[in-house]
Amino acid sequence: MRDAAAALAAEFAADVRRDLALTPKQLQSKYLYDQLGSSLFEAICRLPWYHITRAESRLLARHAAEIVEEFGGGTIVELGCGSGEKIVMLAEALQSRGGTARVHLIDISSQALEQTEERLTRLEHVSVVGHQSTYEEGLRRAAAARTTEDPVLVLLLGSNIGNFDTPAALDFLDRIRRTLRPGDLLLLGADLTKPEADLILAYDDPLGVTAAFNKNLLVRMNRELGADFELTRFAHRAAWTASEQRIEMHLVSLAVQRVTIAPSGVIVNFDAGEHIWTESSYKYDPEELQDMGATAGFMTLKQWIDPEAAFALTVFLA
Repeated sequence: MRDAAAALAAEFAADVRRDLALTPKQLQSKYLYDQLGSSLFEAICRLPWYHITRAESRLLARHAAEIVEEFGGGTIVELGCGSGEKIVMLAEALQSRGGTARVHLIDISSQALEQTEERLTRLEHVSVVGHQSTYEEGLRRAAAARTTEDPVLVLLLGSNIGNFDTPAALDFLDRIRRTLRPGDLLLLGADLTKPEADLILAYDDPLGVTAAFNKNLLVRMNRELGADFELTRFAHRAAWTASEQRIEMHLVSLAVQRVTIAPSGVIVNFDAGEHIWTESSYKYDPEELQDMGATAGFMTLKQWIDPEAAFALTVFLA
């Protein structure tokens, strides 16, 4: 775990150096999730304006038995485990029908891994391995550890697929498919299109929790990379781009300023109003999700939609 953390730290520094030199300036959304960022995101999930987590949990509560019936038991790989509440719902449904599972948890947040491992180790029928890594590397490790013909169920929940632009999302689904064997399953949770006003409230809440979550990325760069960002000189902004069906999060410079990351020899100049693009969250139509799965080589088995929150849970067969 220590070697993995060191590798992620080096990757973080290299990515920041590269991405802040782009036009427009960017930072990868995966770096929002340090220990504090993960805690802030858990708080976001409980806000009345952010419906994704509650909608997905409702769908899982209704359909967990059907999902594990399709799966039967074997290996579960969760890409981005968060607090672990959702995979526990599936694991408990599996336990109720006498099934067992080897679980691989993949997340770059050590806190998320620890929380989820603690939740799952209370279940006797589940063995757990945590991978502090990117999705791609963690999936590769989990596939390499496969030693039986038992099926694999990959979980990509929380609308994490929405953090990829469309070509990257298709590429990622294709890579998941190539890792799997015929008969394996993918469970995909994805947010659907909805009114712009609802989306802005979800990503720029009146309590300012999402703003703190976004600005914590500056805190992380100061702490881990030796940067000198001044938080009061940046503002959080959420914007909906209808043509791309995505909500965007930005950190906007409130003045002309210069930021240095001395240990890396990086100097970044900002104009007033210039922004750092920190996250995209793409929204989908139900049929679009099925088409994306088909393009990647999956067949849609089942799809359930929460109409109240406009959220879809789809089971794909490899």
